Amino acid sequence: MTEFNLDNVKAAPSEDLITPENSVFLFVDHQPQMFFGVGSGDRQSIVNGTVALAKAAKAFNVPTVLTTVAAQSFSGNLLPALREVFPDADIIDRTTMNAWEDENLVNAIKATGRRKIVISGLWTEVCLVLPVLSALAQGYEIFVVADASGGVSAEAHEHALLRMVNAGAVPVTWLQILLELQRDWARGETYVAVTDIVKAHGGAYGLGLSYAGDFLGGNAG
Repeated sequence: MTEFNLDNVKAAPSEDLITPENSVFLFVDHQPQMFFGVGSGDRQSIVNGTVALAKAAKAFNVPTVLTTVAAQSFSGNLLPALREVFPDADIIDRTTMNAWEDENLVNAIKATGRRKIVISGLWTEVCLVLPVLSALAQGYEIFVVADASGGVSAEAHEHALLRMVNAGAVPVTWLQILLELQRDWARGETYVAVTDIVKAHGGAYGLGLSYAGDFLGGNAG
């Protein structure tokens, strides 16, 4: 912990915060066969969180790596709604359950030069835990998007998150990531994109923005 000194207190963000310049997003195995086995929560909610997270990465032009496992032999192609966000992106298909044992994927992450990895995937207890622990061991800072991920049971998902947190990963949600990237409502170049994502995926918060826009207009919604 940094020693407290009033002379060092100033209006400045922590270096721990995720920014468009210091992060890379990694989506692991959001595929039909993997979704079929999810029992930790509502699958449509996980789809919603995954697509919202992807739109956040695109809105802020954050480097994004998409990976699948055994797409043509077992798990199926990438989630169509996720593919729609990145229609021209290369998808790294693997045979390894641990994505961090695939050289193409690791090289793709390394090429970004970013140390903070925002990661989501299916299933939490296998295809998420394994690369998270592996990347942590090599010095990366890992942020696990819990509501864009799922396990075969609630217990499996929760215990996997606990294992990753105990190893040093930080649990987050897609909305938290979106607003952390924006961080200032005066950032006009991404304001509309952010509010559009919230309206489409943010539930009651999104409805509130739409409602405010209907009656107040302008930046109210």
